[in-house]
Amino acid sequence: MPLLNSKLLIFIILYLTVGLVTAQTPKLTTFGKSSSALNISDYDKLVKRYRYFKPDSAVYFANMGLLQARRQHDEEGVAVMLNQLGMMDDNRGDFDLSRPKYLDALAIYKKKHNAVGEAAVIVRLGVVEMRKGNYDKAIGYFLQSLQVSERSKNNFGRMEAYLTLGEGYLGQRKFETALKYLNTAEQINETLPFSNLSLNIYNNFGIVYRELGASAKAKSYLEKGIMLSEEPQYQGLNITLINNLAKVYNKEGNKLKSIDLQKTALAKSRTIENYLRELQTLTGLADTYGATNPKEALRYFTEALNLVRDKGARKQEIDILGRLSELYKSQKKFEMALLMKEQQNQMADSLFYKSMAKQVVSLQAEHQLYKSKVSVKNLQQVNNTQRVQRNFYIGLAVALLIIMVIVGYYFYRTRKLNTLLNTANDDLQESNKVKDKLFSVLAHDLRAPFASVIDLLFLLDDDDIEGEEKAMLIKRLTAASNVSLETLNMLLKWGEMQIKGVRLNSIIVQPKPIVSRTINLVREAADKKMIRLINTVSDQIAVMVDPNHMEFVVRNLLSNAVKFTTSGGSVQINAVVEDDKGFVVFSVTDSGVGISPERLTQVFDLGNESTKGTNNETGTSLGLLICKEFIELNQGKIWVESTLNQGSTFYFSLPVFKVGLKPRIVSKNAPKSFKERRKRSNNKAKWL
Repeated sequence: MPLLNSKLLIFIILYLTVGLVTAQTPKLTTFGKSSSALNISDYDKLVKRYRYFKPDSAVYFANMGLLQARRQHDEEGVAVMLNQLGMMDDNRGDFDLSRPKYLDALAIYKKKHNAVGEAAVIVRLGVVEMRKGNYDKAIGYFLQSLQVSERSKNNFGRMEAYLTLGEGYLGQRKFETALKYLNTAEQINETLPFSNLSLNIYNNFGIVYRELGASAKAKSYLEKGIMLSEEPQYQGLNITLINNLAKVYNKEGNKLKSIDLQKTALAKSRTIENYLRELQTLTGLADTYGATNPKEALRYFTEALNLVRDKGARKQEIDILGRLSELYKSQKKFEMALLMKEQQNQMADSLFYKSMAKQVVSLQAEHQLYKSKVSVKNLQQVNNTQRVQRNFYIGLAVALLIIMVIVGYYFYRTRKLNTLLNTANDDLQESNKVKDKLFSVLAHDLRAPFASVIDLLFLLDDDDIEGEEKAMLIKRLTAASNVSLETLNMLLKWGEMQIKGVRLNSIIVQPKPIVSRTINLVREAADKKMIRLINTVSDQIAVMVDPNHMEFVVRNLLSNAVKFTTSGGSVQINAVVEDDKGFVVFSVTDSGVGISPERLTQVFDLGNESTKGTNNETGTSLGLLICKEFIELNQGKIWVESTLNQGSTFYFSLPVFKVGLKPRIVSKNAPKSFKERRKRSNNKAKWL
């Protein structure tokens, strides 16, 4: 693509500005064409030219190209512009905005059987996941892109796939695996014309060898890349290569050489007005100066902060505020460190709630759409009823019997529609309960421990804290971390059950070993409170159950019993076979604080709130809810009896195994939705 000279570029910008101000259609002239004669390829080149130093102009040209492609019914042109818009969203850190654009572009390429475009967009989807830190998902996309390129014999796509696979494993610090993929990419590169991907290969080799301590190899690749990237179209990668070479020298202890290289990169990034590379260089300089020259480090961090604020890059601003806080803290300027940390938290919370607000708006829109559909159905029903009435009056004398049948039919139909509407409303209410429960756990049970962990880590990093105070903080940090992990595990299990349903694999199980193993897991907590654990389950009992489900239920009930039993008490688990009814009833009895009557009927409900144990142990209210789902899925029942200040007994029943009864293994029929679970819970229990 021929480069525009500076006079022509100034003319283009001024002409566009005048056109926008006067609200007239701009007659932009570039590539020797008027704006009306530009094709998708021309718009693609304009977007690439303006992407880094004039992102607003790049977005403008991408949207103009998208509009033209849709007007001309050029689906592949639409895909090209969507891909460009997605990459600009990536550059701003708006990954949630870029992903839908990539998916739309991917659908078009698949429809058109364009394997080259398909492979390229799949790589972009992987890059989104990699930038979010989801390396496993990213590698999955890169492998999918490799399969598409292998199938279509697209060597350029194969090279890009191997390159990005190397970057994915590099992000996980699996350097040997990264080298394997980079070597393959380099071999393919030698058979293809030189491109920007060639420079990316050299850059990644430099990073890997730098991290492995092979400075000579790292310098060799990076210097080769720098030499080959002196062309104007590769200046962005040239800056990145220089910055990575500077990091090699810094790691060797040659800070002067490192700083000199980074200042060269900074001047280049400002010359080409590439703010992403400028930001990369400013933060690199701040890191290089670091503790040895905090004044200079602070100056470069401040410049970086002003840059991202000017560009509206809020996620990068959050990162820089955190690093400024750490720098002030290392200088013992705790007031400024706290101020930076507060600004970081405030901005992070703002972004979080902004994202949540979008989700709420989306839910409200869906709800309004649902209400509109119901309203339309009601209006249609009213219209049909009026038509029936007119027919009734017209044909009253002719066919009274037929009219009565029609009226009866519409009455039945109306009642059926009302039933469906009530069912839909019940489903919506239950979905709202799940959403409210999820937000409640996130806002209270999970966010508070994480905040405690962050605050304790911030305090522990202070060198002035020593001895018993540090040991006490570490103990509190361990406790807060365990609470967070337990809450997160419970939340993930419950969330997975809501989305995927519960997989059931029933087999013949002797409960005695499961109970014994679970008692050993909770024995440490019981010993701390001097609580006796009594196991009277017979080893002659066998039941039909999914062993993982049973172990979860027993562990949860025993943990709760220990949690709510005072020191010196006892917890007993027992099992009684009721042959006449065909099941075994298990009971977990404690001598604890008991449950109040008003809470007794809600312990297995979604709206149940968790309480603290006798030693202020914390937890979530999801455990008993999951226990109930597991037991009912295994054809059993669960219930509780309790007296306040005297103790509680939790019962659950499971089908007894009898000789001659074949086990039924279930995995596909587990209910996967609220509606299906409620429908099954209303049926009578069918014992195996």
